[in-house]
Amino acid sequence: GFCTNLLLSQTPKDILAQTNNETEILCELKKEHAGVYWYRWSQERQNFEFLVFSNLLGKTAYGANVSQDKFSVHGASSRSSYSLHISHLHASDNGTYYCSVSQSSQLLLGSGTRLVDVLPLPLRTTQAPRTKKPLRHVIKSKAAGKKGACNPLVWLPLTASILVLLLSLVPTAYRLHRLRRRLWLRIHRQ
Repeated sequence: GFCTNLLLSQTPKDILAQTNNETEILCELKKEHAGVYWYRWSQERQNFEFLVFSNLLGKTAYGANVSQDKFSVHGASSRSSYSLHISHLHASDNGTYYCSVSQSSQLLLGSGTRLVDVLPLPLRTTQAPRTKKPLRHVIKSKAAGKKGACNPLVWLPLTASILVLLLSLVPTAYRLHRLRRRLWLRIHRQ
C-alpha cells in the first residue's frame, strides 16, 4: 500500500515550466534509506506510473517505457536527500510527482510536487493596433477563466489530495481488520 508520511518532504510544491526546458524536484529524507522510488500521478490518464528507482550505490532501474534521457536521479553524499531531474519537458510530463521509500512492506510517499507545463509564448514581430472588439473578447475570456467551479486547475490538486488520503487509509483499515480478528480469536480461545 501507499501512505503519505512526514519522513519525506518534497520541494517545490508546484512547478511552472516551459516546453523543452528542464526542472528538478528535491526529496529530503528524515533518516537514511536503501533507495528512493519516484512516481507520477497523471490526472489525464488517471494512473500512478513508476518512473525510476535509485539506490545508495547510484544504480537505477527505470519503469516500462520511461526514457533514461528524460529522467535522472542524483543523491547527496549524506544519503538523506535525492533529486529527480526532468529534461526536455513536454505537455505529457504534466502530473504530480512523488518520491517514495519502502518501509515495513509499505511505500511511504512524499508530499508531492505538481508540474504544470506552460507553453512558450510566440514571439511578436509587429504589434497590431488594438480595437475595441478584440479587447472585449479578452475581457470575456478572463472573466470566464475566473469561475472556480469549471477551472481544472482548482480540481486537480483537490482530486490528487483526496486520492492520496484514500490511499493512506488502506493500510490503516487493514491494521484495524487484523486487530479485530486477533481480538476475536483471543475471546474465542478463552
